[in-house]
Amino acid sequence: MFIIGELINGMYSDIALAIKNRDKKIVQDSALKQIAAGAEALDLSCGTASRNPQADMPWLVETVQEVTAKALCIDSGKPEVIREGLKAAKNPAIINSTTADPEKLKILIPLAAQYRAKLIGITIDNRGIPQNKEQRLELAAVIISHAEEEGFPVSDLYLDPIVMPVNVAQNQMQDILEAIREFRILSEPSPKTIIGLSNVSQGAKLRGLINRTFLTMAVASGLDSAILNPEDKELMDTLITAELILNKNIYCDSYLEAYRKK
Repeated sequence: MFIIGELINGMYSDIALAIKNRDKKIVQDSALKQIAAGAEALDLSCGTASRNPQADMPWLVETVQEVTAKALCIDSGKPEVIREGLKAAKNPAIINSTTADPEKLKILIPLAAQYRAKLIGITIDNRGIPQNKEQRLELAAVIISHAEEEGFPVSDLYLDPIVMPVNVAQNQMQDILEAIREFRILSEPSPKTIIGLSNVSQGAKLRGLINRTFLTMAVASGLDSAILNPEDKELMDTLITAELILNKNIYCDSYLEAYRKK
């Protein structure tokens, strides 16, 4: 499982203040803690409170790059902000994200190709959030088709089925898991799959339990990557154990410790 740490995000008050005051230490401490906890990449988002995301994003990228060479996931709904982040990135990054809207695909697929970045494609378009598996598969096929037309390698594409909060969209959970399975058979080579895990428990009381359970089910459905909080030790222990049971790691009595030493 490719883990992307979610905590460098302007939606959190400490990160928002760090961005505003250009306080590198807070951002860098978060980066190092997430990596120590198991993150293989870091999602960077200025958040909605940023007054100048085109300046804030490259500052975030440069700040994190001072302490790690891990891959960075440039997270913004604005292509111009993503471009500024990519310009500042020393290593190939991940774009988070494009939708299935043709006008957005026409901008972000060439941008990903130009900067040799991987691309997250969210199965949503201007009609809104899909309501079933079939709509998710249709939108995934649109994203794949545009990638192939542009010569972008589908193996560098991550498809996100849009995880909805279970407390408002309980009837969609099964469709989301089935979409994860079926995205993989839409093309050869297959796209990868990814979710923003914390969405599933948004607004719910037992957030940790819901996150752990859904992640386990998604891993069993073939999930390749997740944007999550790697500092949640119970969550990471559950993930490691799920992959052990699926025979992705070799068992020993100290398998949790062994995994973390890899």
